[in-house]
Amino acid sequence: MIHRLISIAIISLCANIAISAQNSSKKSTYEGYLFAYFEGSGELAKQEQIRFAVSADGINWKALNNNEPIISSADISQTGGVRDPHILRGEDGETFYMVATDMFTRKNGWDSNPGIVLLKSGDLINWTHGIIDLEKTYPERFANTKWVWAPQTIYDPTVGKYMVYFTVRFHYNEKLDFYYAYANKDFTAFESEPTLMFSTKYGAIDGDIIFKDGMYHLFYKGNTKNEQGEEVINGIQQATSKSLHGPWTEDLIYLDAYAGTRTHVEGSSIFKLNNSEEYILMYDLYSSGRYEFQRSTDLYNFTKTPESFSKDFHPRHGSVIGITRKEAIRLNKKWGGTPLSAQMDSIYSFKSDGNPIITHKFTADPAALVVKDTLWLFTGQDGGPDSPRYNLKNWCVFSTTDMKNWTEYPIPLRISDLSWDRSKNAYASHVVEKNGLYYWYISTNGSGIGVAVSHRPQGPYKDALGKPLLTREDCFASTHGWACIDPAIYIEDDGQAWIFWGNRECYYAKLKDNMIEIDGEIKQLKFNGFSFTEAPWVHKYKGKYYLTYATDFPEKIAYAMADNIEGPWEYKGLLNEVAGNSTTNHQAIIEYKGNWYFIYHNGALPGGGGASRSVCIDHLYYNKDKTLKRIIMTSEGVPAIKKK
Repeated sequence: MIHRLISIAIISLCANIAISAQNSSKKSTYEGYLFAYFEGSGELAKQEQIRFAVSADGINWKALNNNEPIISSADISQTGGVRDPHILRGEDGETFYMVATDMFTRKNGWDSNPGIVLLKSGDLINWTHGIIDLEKTYPERFANTKWVWAPQTIYDPTVGKYMVYFTVRFHYNEKLDFYYAYANKDFTAFESEPTLMFSTKYGAIDGDIIFKDGMYHLFYKGNTKNEQGEEVINGIQQATSKSLHGPWTEDLIYLDAYAGTRTHVEGSSIFKLNNSEEYILMYDLYSSGRYEFQRSTDLYNFTKTPESFSKDFHPRHGSVIGITRKEAIRLNKKWGGTPLSAQMDSIYSFKSDGNPIITHKFTADPAALVVKDTLWLFTGQDGGPDSPRYNLKNWCVFSTTDMKNWTEYPIPLRISDLSWDRSKNAYASHVVEKNGLYYWYISTNGSGIGVAVSHRPQGPYKDALGKPLLTREDCFASTHGWACIDPAIYIEDDGQAWIFWGNRECYYAKLKDNMIEIDGEIKQLKFNGFSFTEAPWVHKYKGKYYLTYATDFPEKIAYAMADNIEGPWEYKGLLNEVAGNSTTNHQAIIEYKGNWYFIYHNGALPGGGGASRSVCIDHLYYNKDKTLKRIIMTSEGVPAIKKK
């Protein structure tokens, strides 16, 4: 039994939502989930540190910070290691509390640990902390303490304080019991000596309390012993009480699907799914390296068949809370890795503070459209920090009426929405309006160019054809597989629409009035000095047509002019140099409220680079002869447009 207990302290988590919130009939504003955990794989010396992961649905998880620690254990603990982090959202909704076991087994072994660590934050990013050594602080009662394991926090409304509870074992007694104490206002220490909260029949660890319908439910790792005191079964059990101070009633029933088998579990943790009546009881199958869960709507009856989480990390004892969209964006901005689907389920407002204009996520391949007094910006959603390759799964849409205050809308279109795509990469796109509908021409990496349609610029958009509009076969002069990308649409004053596209070779064609069919011959664009890489864009100014495009590699933006959209085109030189820290250069040019704007991407955000890009905006100016002045890329960007 001792050997089994020594392998404990692995995973205990909780999403203890405030009682008032749980009793509310209103839907929560939480759109994602945050998982605080310590790692069970990788470099041994780094495992006992706090890490974060985020999920949009509570089932599929993505580690933040490349699964590196978000807080150094050496900075917050007495031993140099922490385990079993438990995170709680405070009653005010804006303060966060985290507690963890102060234990560094890789250095000190399992024989003993002194206490716990308390942490507090107002933004999930910056944390203050306090260290509690039970033996030193309360020697009269805890002088012979062996283990202080798996602390958790819950708000006690009867006294208006935060209760910290944990398992204690003394050197002179193998029994593991739950103790508690109230934290001080700073959440750096206890107000008084901890007292016994609950003593189970055979001892327990990894306690996790959640409140529902007037009852507190305490889930924990329990066991059953025979008359000789030998453990014969263990698993997840629960006790219930109408008060945090008890009395607690054990039901001695095992809830997990593995009790009584050779597969052992620990670290029971319960959390409620956002805007749902369903609860997730999750646990660590520590001996087999799996992490699974069972569901319940009443906290008494759970599904019999366990399910597995999808994750890119190996969590041990931890905990889960719901997070808002703003919090998900804040976490992603700091550490990167947030699955942005957790952020895209509602409208989000933000202000640009120079370039890049969007800092909460990586964006690339901008296109723009003016509808009445609103500028609409369409982008791809680029990979995470330091992404080694182009990895765009979604397209995004933003709007502004003053170039300073922006609105982001729910994801309007995903690469998974295109049944014909094989690449799983959402490449450059362009949106235009005609006949009251909005047509989004999207390209993918090798599968072609398609068309999606919507009644609103912000979408959602639906695939209009169920197949590509253009494919590699339409790129008759090309020899490589990714030639059919980067569509750009120009609509003449008479309503005739043209589409330009390509990589290495540039093609163009007319579109039929329905905007979803090619009208006539596909042609290749050629002229003296034309060294085309990709990213064509056509606009018109005072009777002149302008073709801008990416040239060479790393890419610069060059341009040509013509009196007719089919040419002849005259090469005019470079417009924009290589954009900082980005090997690609993709532009949109638009007139908005009397000003001309050059919209492009660079790699200027922290963690940015060739596949982690960010959209910027600077002014575009014309010379007296209608040629274009070189773009001056700035950190300040463009000023806000003042209301008249």
